[in-house]
Amino acid sequence: MTTILLFFVLGIVLLVLDLFMPGVVLSLLGVFAILAGTASAFNQFGVGGGLLAFGSGAVLLTVALYIEYTLLPKTRWGKKFFLHAAIDGTSQAPAAETAALTGREAVALTPLMPSGQIELDGKRYEALSLDGHVAKGARLKVTGAQNFSLTVAKL
Repeated sequence: MTTILLFFVLGIVLLVLDLFMPGVVLSLLGVFAILAGTASAFNQFGVGGGLLAFGSGAVLLTVALYIEYTLLPKTRWGKKFFLHAAIDGTSQAPAAETAALTGREAVALTPLMPSGQIELDGKRYEALSLDGHVAKGARLKVTGAQNFSLTVAKL
């Protein structure tokens, strides 16, 4: 009986410590400790005792997860552990914005061999030259967009 209780207490302690360590390692160890307590109950007390331990472990795990993910984030102390802000942004400009740049004139800020940086209306853009090597300072025309960069050609 002591072994079963120790496994259950160890499981709960590991679940609580999981709050302080990023990742799921401690959570998994806590769940495995509770499962080990359940397996020990099956060995010591048979099917009836094992099922009772399994039910107790399931209730204990459900309560611990409910407290950790539902109640704790709402407390003043818990707000320090959970992210509440989102970053609104994209890795590339919307298609409508790049379509509006097509046909515009730009200047090469770096040599394009075949990719580099261009300046268009005071903003820097990653660009790919369709003409191969382009020298720094060359005047270019934006011909379209490809993946995460604009495509340009020499004027």
